[in-house]
Amino acid sequence: MPAKPVGDWFVYIVRCKDDTLYTGISTDPQAREKEHNEGRAAARYTRSRRPVRLVYTETVSCRSTALKREHAIKQLDRRDKLALIKGLKTNPRRAD
Repeated sequence: MPAKPVGDWFVYIVRCKDDTLYTGISTDPQAREKEHNEGRAAARYTRSRRPVRLVYTETVSCRSTALKREHAIKQLDRRDKLALIKGLKTNPRRAD
């Protein structure tokens, strides 16, 4: 796997054991998935829903943009989040 450029931020979605979806931001989504599963710095929501599996990542340019995009994704209904994960065209409000 190629090294990621320094400074990139990611918006990610994990699928929890109970089939719910959790959206967050990170500079290293694979490491963040591991933290969710090991309990280190796990989000309160995912602690009782382990294991989680990383199902979506999106690269953004900075933390501010990542936070805005995370918020936009969290506003989507489940159907639209699943379409986003599958790579289908959705019309969420973009943070850019």
